[in-house]
Amino acid sequence: RSVYKLEKEESFPDGMCIDAEGKLWVACYDGGRVIRLDPETGKRLQTVKLPVDKTTCCCFGGKDYSEMYVTSASDAMDEERLSRQPQAGGVFKV
Repeated sequence: RSVYKLEKEESFPDGMCIDAEGKLWVACYDGGRVIRLDPETGKRLQTVKLPVDKTTCCCFGGKDYSEMYVTSASDAMDEERLSRQPQAGGVFKV
């Protein structure tokens, strides 16, 4: 069954993970964000925007897994776009 249909601004789903509460986190490639979903209800619970468009994957880490790490890509970005998003291709701690 389908859990959630992404909105236009969320673009495409890429990497995902489950948090300690059983909620689904999805990195939105070309959407510049990760979203938290309730897989039971299909509702979006939270949106975390990042300073790059191409978010690729998310996971939890840290001492008690309370920190989220998000990877991003810079492939196929021209110089102008890269100059506006110099952190593209980096890893972010949320």
